[in-house]
This record gives sequence, C-alpha cells and structure tokens, in this order.
Amino acid sequence: MQPELTLQLMDTHAGGDVSRIVTGGILPLPGATVRAQMEYLRDEADGLRRLLLEEPYGIPEMSVDLLVPATDPEAVAGYIIMEVMGYPIYSGSNTICTATAVIESGIVEKREGWQSFKLESPAGLVHIDAFVQDGVVESITCGGLPSYIDTHRATIHVPEIGDVTYSVAYSGGFYALVDAASLGFSLTLDEERRLSGIAHRIVEAIRAERGFFHYTLGDVGALPFLHFMGPVRQISDHSYRSRSATYVHPGVICRSTTGTGTSARLALMQHEGLISPGDRLETVSLRETGFVGEFTGLRQEGPHPVVENMITGKSHVLSRGDVVVNCADPMVDCRSLTHVLASAHPDRT
Repeated sequence: MQPELTLQLMDTHAGGDVSRIVTGGILPLPGATVRAQMEYLRDEADGLRRLLLEEPYGIPEMSVDLLVPATDPEAVAGYIIMEVMGYPIYSGSNTICTATAVIESGIVEKREGWQSFKLESPAGLVHIDAFVQDGVVESITCGGLPSYIDTHRATIHVPEIGDVTYSVAYSGGFYALVDAASLGFSLTLDEERRLSGIAHRIVEAIRAERGFFHYTLGDVGALPFLHFMGPVRQISDHSYRSRSATYVHPGVICRSTTGTGTSARLALMQHEGLISPGDRLETVSLRETGFVGEFTGLRQEGPHPVVENMITGKSHVLSRGDVVVNCADPMVDCRSLTHVLASAHPDRT
C-alpha cells in the first residue's frame, strides 16, 4: 500500500487575499539561502505551487507561503512566496499572513502586547512588529521593500482604450500606476471585472513596447502588475487615504490593496512631493479592506531616490488541517512534486 501523501496547511487572509501557509509536509530544500531554496522550488518542484493554486485544491486568486528553516541566524523562520504568476521575492500581504501563522503555530510564542522578530524572505530579512490583544493577533507591521519611481507620467496608446498615462514604480515587482478616474472608474466592487480587462490590455501594451531593469537586480522579467489609484484624501496632518485596486494576472484583481502596491503608491507620492517622512497612506480595496503604508525615510541608490517604508495590516486565520495529495486523480499532476513531499519519503524525514 502506498503511503498517504499529505501537507499541513494554515489558511489565512489579509485584506481578503487568501494565503495558504504550508506549515509541514515538505522535505528540507537545497540551497544556502531562502532565495536559493526559492529558485530550487521554482526550477525543480513547481508542482507544489500548481497543486495548491489550481483546481481541484485552489484558485488563482490565492497565494501560497512555504515555511522553511531560516538560513540567517537573526530570523525565526524563512518563507517562500508562490503566486499564480510565479515566485515574487516579496509580498506585503503574504508577509502579514506568514507572520501571523508563525505566531499562531507557536514558532514564536504568542504574548500580549507588542513583540518583534525577523523573518527571512527571498528578498532578505524582514522586521516584524506584532500586536496581540486578548490572544488575537490584531496587527502586523512589516518592512516594505525599498521603492522607487522608474518612469513618471509616460503615455501609451492602448487599442480600444486610447492614450493612457502611467507611471512605473518598483516595490518588490514593477507596478504600472494608473489614475482610475481618468479611465472612468470609481473603484467599486461592481467594476472588478472591467478593471481586470482594462488592466490586462494596458499591461500587455506596455510589455510590447518596453522592458524594465532594476538598478541592482537587472532584468526581473516583464511588467507584472498594475495598480489603479483613486483620489488621495488628507485625513489629518500626516495621514492620507485612497481607494486602490491591484491587477496581478489575467482575470485577477487582488481582494486587498496589496502591500507592494501600497509601497509603490508611497514612492509615487514622494516623487511628486506630496508626502514627507512620517506620513501614512491607507489604501482601501474594492471590498473596503485596507493596508496602511508609512513613509519612513529616503536614501539615494544610484540614480534613484529610494523610499523606505513599512506596511501594516491584519491577518485572519481561516482553517488548519491536512491536504491529501491524490496522485491518482486525473486533475492532479505529481510529477514535479513527490520528490519534495516528506510523506512520500518517510525515511528522509
């Protein structure tokens, strides 16, 4: 009899975006860093990502975060981010969910009040501040990746839409930033499908015209994301709010405003002279959920003023349990998966 193949999961969500945290069931991955382990998973074991994001186990709107042992002694754990478009080196919503899972699973002891620790992402160390009240993780604040503006107010002609003005920021991935009102959107839930269709056309037009290069990472692939921006309203002396929607894949508008999308907004607002260090921006999604980004500092990196920032949000635990991997199911492809499943190799656990 073949052993039952299982994974241990904790499903969570932040701002509506579901992150499936893989807490057990995967063998140690080769690689001296979490980034190297991510590259191994991407190149040699992509079946895990596809299993949990495709039918019958998942849907493209979800994300997966695999907990791995940290390789940096300062971190309590490492994590690898998997999304429908691939393996981003960083994600705010996934980090918020992973940090919550690390506390809820006991990797970090849950204590009342504020506590701090570090996680190791493929992009490097991430500082986490967690606030617990009455046994509930009420908020997670994590460092956003240093963000900068690559392109400011360029114009492209998009068939069936017309001329579109956009800026491009890097905040963990390259984002096209587009004013929603200029395309007739108010950023309400009933517009979700049209937002996805319009975003796809704009992204494809930009991809066909040009590529983007990070000042240290070089070519990081084609433009993946588009962030629709609503009007910015000032709430207090150092606080702003704006409706937002982030496109990440054909047919997929994130349910949250995304942490990296919020970081991209901060970079644009700084570039346009609208905010100063200490100012905060709350981005509000189509589902009325939100993240808060804080502009914490500015430094020069080569040709770019780079915005340092932090992102705050809350993650909710949805479920805990095992997933049974049925390789006999015609809808399941185990060919790039079983070699990393611990239950398939009990002698190696």
